[in-house]
Amino acid sequence: MHHRKDTIIIGAGLTGLVIGHKLKHQHPGHQLMVLEKSARAGGVISSFTENGYLAESGPHGFLDNCIESRELLQETGLETECVRASLQTFVRYVCIDSKLMMIPQSPLKIIRAPLIPWKDKFRVAGELFKEPLAGEPTVAKWAEYRFGKALLPYVDAVFTGTYAGDYNELKIDAVMPGVRQMEQEHGSIIRGVLAKILQARKKKGNKQKLSMPSMTSFPDGMARLPQRLAEILGPESISFNCEVTGIQKDAKGWLVETVHDTYQTANLVLALPVNQGLRLLTAVDDTSPLQQIPEAWIATVVFGFEGATLPPGFGFLIPEREQRFTLGTLFSSNMFPNRAPNGHIIFETLVGGRRHPERLELDDETLIQDALTDVKGLLALPHNPTYTRVLRPAGGIPQLEKGYPQLLKWRNDLVRENPGLYVCGFGWEGIGLNDMIKTACSVGETIISQTTQIQEQAEAKKIYF
Repeated sequence: MHHRKDTIIIGAGLTGLVIGHKLKHQHPGHQLMVLEKSARAGGVISSFTENGYLAESGPHGFLDNCIESRELLQETGLETECVRASLQTFVRYVCIDSKLMMIPQSPLKIIRAPLIPWKDKFRVAGELFKEPLAGEPTVAKWAEYRFGKALLPYVDAVFTGTYAGDYNELKIDAVMPGVRQMEQEHGSIIRGVLAKILQARKKKGNKQKLSMPSMTSFPDGMARLPQRLAEILGPESISFNCEVTGIQKDAKGWLVETVHDTYQTANLVLALPVNQGLRLLTAVDDTSPLQQIPEAWIATVVFGFEGATLPPGFGFLIPEREQRFTLGTLFSSNMFPNRAPNGHIIFETLVGGRRHPERLELDDETLIQDALTDVKGLLALPHNPTYTRVLRPAGGIPQLEKGYPQLLKWRNDLVRENPGLYVCGFGWEGIGLNDMIKTACSVGETIISQTTQIQEQAEAKKIYF
């Protein structure tokens, strides 16, 4: 059957759902259809409940410091449902020499904390006099050049916690383009950060204190967000179990072939993870500099204990130099209420990542035993768990490594040369939920206004453990 729509969105992950929501919210008469090959919405966002325990096999939340995300919560009615955990209140840890080192979020407290020797702290201050590093260095090479070797374990932990990646492979220009831009403009990251703080204080007024954001989720887990967006779109605007088999440009716009039907549309949105999008785009342009990019896959090992306690805070991350089995642990029952039965705790330990994909080939029992042994070396857990579960990933985390800046340029050129085509989704503008929501809102507004897409200036995002 041949259908005509104003906009076809391929993918009912967060990006596709937000674009659909924006179109329907701002232009109710807009005829759209979201095509999703699986039986559910949400992509990698997936919550799991069993025996009174609530865990996440995907992202655990998003920071409330993004205007577009806050507006989305208001438009969907989720503002009254969400739960928050302030980064100001909940500390984080990094495992250094088999001990958990608390990471303060205040710059002055970081300077005073015994994280690195004083001589290395003075080396960090020397960043003020370092010329911008040329080329496209890896995160590790860039961080060592600007700040010295002593901070490398902490930098490693940051990118383990965000990308489950290898900072010896991730490119700084790809994962933190705003920081690189700051380096070029100010000649120093420290000078750039100070300039942004002064600018922010001028906007807010001298009496306004700069506050820390909060991690945001929902009582029933992060799956509530895509669930609510799908509810608003309604069954008339989403087709599940509908795999797209091909796309092509024609005189009327775009033709989309699925396993069931054919769609004609003026606007075609590929709201897919990078590799899935690239596979479809070969029919439009086969000159992509990369056929695919690496992905990191992680398994979540869930533990429940009765009568035990966790250290205060969100959890801890582990740099590769520690040579441990796990990547880090999230103290889930510390972060949000009702994640475990009364008198119990729950924490989620992450295994695998870019460096150790072979660990995901282990059976569940081995994963549980090896993860428990690793965690018991860092936490006071006097008895065996009352609950265990292994959650296998629904998708991999795109790794922005060698060739990614060129791939992004190719994508931008392709979109500019093909009016009505939009390529976004997991990994294109980042991997954070706020990144995807922000991009989705921009795409939705562009479709409605029918104006040429303008690439925004790269944002220098703050780093939170």
